[in-house]
Amino acid sequence: MTRAEGDAAAPETTVSLDYFTGLYLAKDDPWDVATKWHNQRKYAVTLASLPREHYRSCYEPGASIGLFTRMLAPRCSKILATDSVAEAVQQARENTADLPHVTVEQAMVPADMPDETFDLVVIGDLLYYLSAADLEQFLTAVTDRLEPGGDLVSLHFRDRENGGNYDGHNVHEILAARPGLTRVVHHEDEWFLLDVLRKNP
Repeated sequence: MTRAEGDAAAPETTVSLDYFTGLYLAKDDPWDVATKWHNQRKYAVTLASLPREHYRSCYEPGASIGLFTRMLAPRCSKILATDSVAEAVQQARENTADLPHVTVEQAMVPADMPDETFDLVVIGDLLYYLSAADLEQFLTAVTDRLEPGGDLVSLHFRDRENGGNYDGHNVHEILAARPGLTRVVHHEDEWFLLDVLRKNP
């Protein structure tokens, strides 16, 4: 189905913490990231698309239960993974307990942003839950913390069956239009979009 810029609108308000907490209380892994093949494949494609063999410091907001955090760990000297839901943070800490270079914290975005800078930022299936104002604030904060020459990785679901929904198509168009970033990898898959954007020196 053909998509066009602005064919769907961001939520009027950012999806609430209560909503996500309810998902985790009902099911340990609400999106089946540990069991669904399409999720495993998405993560494998993303890892293969990282331009560098190794990164100094990675920031992964919306890390959920830490499955992809664990996959990123061999490629990074240090990782800060965050999620807004306490239950997800607890699972992520358990899943990365044997990795001393991984830190998992509870944090809301865009309100709670780290102080340090990073040469890798990985954002997966997060941006379309933010209102337009919060998305702008968050992307500004993220790019401010991305070091020159650093890579911003964005991977998001897109609804190819229904179309017209606010999904990966929309948020990736917004991200790609931001000044100061150059797209170095673009992958269109059956169920997700993947972009790697590099911060200009």
